[in-house]
Amino acid sequence: MNPQDTNKLLLPVEAYTSQEWFDREQRDIFGRTWQFAGMQTDIGDVGDFVCVNVGAYPIIVIRDESGSLKAFHNICRHRGTQLLEVRGNRKKVIQCPYHDWVYSLDGKLIGVPEKRTQFPHIDMAQWGLFPAAIAIWKEMIFVNPDPEATPFADWVGDFEPYFGPHQPKLLKEYETREYEIKANWKIFVENYIDVYHLSHLHSETLNMYDHAKLQSVFTSAGHTATYDPPTKDYRKYLESNPSDYLPLIDHVKQEQWGAYTHMMFPCFGIAGDEFNWSTLEVIPVSPTVTKIRQRSRTMPMDDMTVAIGKGYEKVSNWLYKQMGYQPEDNPLDSKDFMLEDIYACEQQQKAMASPQFAFGPTSIDQEQLIVDFHRTVLSYLQD
Repeated sequence: MNPQDTNKLLLPVEAYTSQEWFDREQRDIFGRTWQFAGMQTDIGDVGDFVCVNVGAYPIIVIRDESGSLKAFHNICRHRGTQLLEVRGNRKKVIQCPYHDWVYSLDGKLIGVPEKRTQFPHIDMAQWGLFPAAIAIWKEMIFVNPDPEATPFADWVGDFEPYFGPHQPKLLKEYETREYEIKANWKIFVENYIDVYHLSHLHSETLNMYDHAKLQSVFTSAGHTATYDPPTKDYRKYLESNPSDYLPLIDHVKQEQWGAYTHMMFPCFGIAGDEFNWSTLEVIPVSPTVTKIRQRSRTMPMDDMTVAIGKGYEKVSNWLYKQMGYQPEDNPLDSKDFMLEDIYACEQQQKAMASPQFAFGPTSIDQEQLIVDFHRTVLSYLQD
């Protein structure tokens, strides 16, 4: 038997194009898994909050008067109006914009206009906000719509040892980049965990890493982790030119240099190297549209603006070159690996409209993470 016969992609084309599939995923995958909601620094003071959508569930994360972070469903218990939007600072209370019902920062219903005449028998204690589960891990905030969800520690499980040496608390955010991709969210995730394409699509932009020695792991909860070591020449370059770009992260030792790329199921990316540590939010919008939000951190510096400017300069063929790509340019000539990825993802989505489209054989091991990802998706949809 051909080994590739047992290593085929499992999802049908409809999984990338169908509204029905998309709706099922929102309910059965995103509504049942832990999702990234932001960094602790996003909600630093009492009354600070962020709002996120976890599948079909709008969620508020807010810091209460005791300084603790709480998560609630962003729905007024009166008529279901969404209470807050996006993010904000120093709220004293949570007040519904429709009928002015008021909730404390810990979710209790504390005010109902015209209560004596219009709601004389209401039991205020029974009408607080619906809670959601919340967890803090390595400065990141995660939420789950189900307050009785599988504990976050169990969900992270055996992924923890592969996280890498980066300590987000010691780093400072210096850049946020956002993209809209005309492709299904799974196409982007599959590209992100695809080892096979690194030496081909990114033959110039990521040639500083030794892809032949890349190590990959698929964990029991469906998370992936890869480590791509630097080439010998790139290691020598870093040792002799440590300050051409952003500063080297001081707590990442020389023997730990390399690219750490993780995808926490279903679609939250974490990446780190010698200079950067980033979160990558993959946000499904529709069956064929996905938003990406990338937030990057590096060592604290006196003048972050100067450092960012250096990051955009062409410093060597070893380093990322992000040259202000314009829409009329060819993404494959942009020298920006993210733009290369987006181009490839969108081209694959376009091809799916053809009646001739079908997945071919997969590589024996370099696309195995994608096969495992498909199995995990199906396991949630078949439960």
